[in-house]
Amino acid sequence: MNVQSNPFLEFIQLNREELSNKWTEKMKELDDQKVSNVISDQVYSNVCNEYMNIVLLNLRNIDEEFVSKINDFSQKIVQLGWSLKYISTSLAELNKILFEMMSVDKTVEEKMNLVWAFDKWISPVNNDILHHYASSWERTVSLQKIALQELSAPLIPVFDNITVMPLVGTIDTERAKRIMENLLEGVVKHRAEVVLIDITGVPVVDTMVAHHIIQASEAVRLVGAKCLIVGIRPEIAQTIVNLGIDLSQVITKNSLQKGIESALEMTNRQIVSLGE
Repeated sequence: MNVQSNPFLEFIQLNREELSNKWTEKMKELDDQKVSNVISDQVYSNVCNEYMNIVLLNLRNIDEEFVSKINDFSQKIVQLGWSLKYISTSLAELNKILFEMMSVDKTVEEKMNLVWAFDKWISPVNNDILHHYASSWERTVSLQKIALQELSAPLIPVFDNITVMPLVGTIDTERAKRIMENLLEGVVKHRAEVVLIDITGVPVVDTMVAHHIIQASEAVRLVGAKCLIVGIRPEIAQTIVNLGIDLSQVITKNSLQKGIESALEMTNRQIVSLGE
């Protein structure tokens, strides 16, 4: 089957608007995440037309532009937040619409030939889209993971020689390692004398988490700074006692405010009220 005799090329060009309209409506019906509530009909129409452009480029054997377009298309549908299941189902529905329109008044043999033609010309395009989609999704997730890691253990200077590390979420071994690295680097970088580790946002403090915190506190002490653990809520305090965790060598405060007041005292400063 060459380009001149390709039935898909001619059929899609002649029936493009009808195909686009039918596929747009089908995509909206398939939307199980209710994305259509925030995505306009024009977005669906644009996606349908971009896909058809890609199919036509492939049918015309324009390889270089085809690769570029399919990569851009895959990134766009990732940014729209559409799931892999939704994309694959939508592509299958378009194939069904296209086949039904092309097989009207066709014999069984002609329909079978059309099925083989789909496998040769249309299926590879869909496979390439799903492959690029998966690659784009993995890149997006990887970048998000890096961003979260960078934000997972920030060390923030709040006063001269006083820094705070607010922790939010679960602390596992990998994150504990990053906390340790950021603490030690930050103490040297900011010339901190006192470091406050705020665990207000840590939902659970078990033996492992407490061990990591004690290690971090000890490491800070070894590089010449003092460490305070702040944000110990009553339920966390009760858990620590029940587990028999020894925090006697660590200075603790129940709130960040109390911790900053103590840190100021350790650096020979204090908060005073000024009269009017």
